Amino acid sequence: MLEHLLSDADLQTLKELLDKSNNIVLTCHVSPDGDAMGAVLAFSHFLWRHGKTAVPVVPNIFPDFLKWMPGCEQVKVYDKHEQELAPLLSAADLFICLDFNAPDRLLGLQKPFDESKAPKVMVDHHLSPADFCQWAVSRPDMSSTCELLYRILVQLDGLEPMSYEEAVCLYTGMMTDTGCFSYNSNRSEIYHIVGNLLTKGIDKDKIYRNVFFSYSADRFKLLGYMLYVKLQVFPEYCATLMTLLRKEQKLFAHKKGDTEGFVNIPLQIRNTKLSIFLREDTERDCIRVSMRSVDDFPCNRMAAEYFHGGGHLNAAGGELVCSMDEAVEIVRAALKKYAPLLAPAKN
Repeated sequence: MLEHLLSDADLQTLKELLDKSNNIVLTCHVSPDGDAMGAVLAFSHFLWRHGKTAVPVVPNIFPDFLKWMPGCEQVKVYDKHEQELAPLLSAADLFICLDFNAPDRLLGLQKPFDESKAPKVMVDHHLSPADFCQWAVSRPDMSSTCELLYRILVQLDGLEPMSYEEAVCLYTGMMTDTGCFSYNSNRSEIYHIVGNLLTKGIDKDKIYRNVFFSYSADRFKLLGYMLYVKLQVFPEYCATLMTLLRKEQKLFAHKKGDTEGFVNIPLQIRNTKLSIFLREDTERDCIRVSMRSVDDFPCNRMAAEYFHGGGHLNAAGGELVCSMDEAVEIVRAALKKYAPLLAPAKN
């Protein structure tokens, strides 16, 4: 049995916030991934099961490979429907913030969020949370926000009432945020939770196929291009770099989510400790930075120092407002600075 995360006082406060709220908005970070969508939808299903009016609102569009998730048809995309959502947001009497730790992760949604006088609740597993919520649980030691949320929902309501839909969404978030349990997932509690979710009738193999076996042919052509043409290997730093321009995305009919997972692939190269992926954003004038590492290389530290970002030890990101050539030079400077930590292991 898992130990309780929340004190009796924290649990009571959360229950009171939920009980007295009738117009709840659940949201997550910009460019939602599997953990963000899993958490938003799992908590939404929990609230709907308890008769609450709850609306999931995400800052911008989420990837096609997540649109099979139960409840997705209820999700509102803010940057596509700002005027339509304005009354809903102003009438909210509770905001639930999932998988992000600072309001600036909401982009355009931040303005109505900041202007709202409604109490705010945060459930997140990223480092260094900002102080913007009346009630918050921040646990960077958790594999995912969905793992953290599972433990909170069970403490609120027990495992028995949990619905199939909640279980599917929670498992999806845990699976995607650990690279199918290939990193940040060595704690035995994670598999205890997975076992409990399986009792709800979820098909973990089908969930895997839904997420990873639903790409277009263009996505695979883009992947081939990235590995054959764009991959740079820096053996002296045990690192790799890939870059992707807007014109290249257009060439391969790029859609949201098509590059998901690309940054992980170069880590399969022998002795590689760090993989960096730079992509020109198609919605904003910036370059998105994704980073993955193995062992004890601190992606989050490099992201904070060089890319205005942060994250976890082995998975982090950020963004740069500059040209791609300038971004590549920043990467080179970062690799040089962190060379001692990237040095090949001595036999």
